[in-house]
Amino acid sequence: MEELATGFGLIEGPVWDGGLVFSDVPNGGVHRLGEGGSVETVVEHRRGIGGIARHEAGGFVVGGRNVAYKGPAAPATVVLLPETCVDDIIGFNDLTTDEAGRVYAGSLGASPFGPEAGKKTGCLHLVDLDGSHRVLSTGIRLTNGLGFSPGGETLYHADSGRHRVGAYEVRGGGDIGEWRDFAVVDNGIPDGLAVDAEGAVWVAAAHGGEVLRFDSEGGLRQRVACPHPMPTSVCFGGEDLLDLYVVTGTAGTGRDDSGTIYRIRVDVPGLPVPPARVVLRPSA
Repeated sequence: MEELATGFGLIEGPVWDGGLVFSDVPNGGVHRLGEGGSVETVVEHRRGIGGIARHEAGGFVVGGRNVAYKGPAAPATVVLLPETCVDDIIGFNDLTTDEAGRVYAGSLGASPFGPEAGKKTGCLHLVDLDGSHRVLSTGIRLTNGLGFSPGGETLYHADSGRHRVGAYEVRGGGDIGEWRDFAVVDNGIPDGLAVDAEGAVWVAAAHGGEVLRFDSEGGLRQRVACPHPMPTSVCFGGEDLLDLYVVTGTAGTGRDDSGTIYRIRVDVPGLPVPPARVVLRPSA
């Protein structure tokens, strides 16, 4: 893997937007990686962002204490999904979008860094195009990566607390079926994920020091070693979507500034992730 940039706390939420866009969870902000490893901040201050999606109006939908829009289409933050939408959650982690532009986001019952991580469950939520929101699935121990199969018939969802990636059948109007086990990660825990054009699911194995590629039936087909013990997420990028970006945290390094971005060329292009198209109403 080629190292592109380092010196971050915990990198999450990578998304391709003509360049790699990512968050730094403890230090805050959404940033864009430029040529030669230069980094530009595109959203300031906000900490705890575990997931990012582009919005068709420009700017980004981000997770954290709530799910919100930050960008040029609104003069202030637009909250799309408040942490008060259901009881007993403290915020939101990863998120993704479907072809229509709906936003799917996983909520947390407890901090992923504290002693209650995985003991208090969260949910999978949907923000529909009209701004309405609802719970799709419950009992998620530690919600992480989300991504759709080619054609959008299946939604994949990493539950780090169960060491599993699950799959839901996607139904009309954004609804989904019941969780079914798709793949087990036995070295480390499943974190962020991305799907390629063949329907294979690439999963960052946090604390395992590798990225795993599962075929569309859940069979492990490839292990890619990461120079860092804490890969947290993956994203396809480049003009041909054949660049796999791997981002990392700092666990296992003995430092708090060793979050790093890597890149490797792969043989199968990734699926482009559609922009969010949910309505942007001013927050009350």
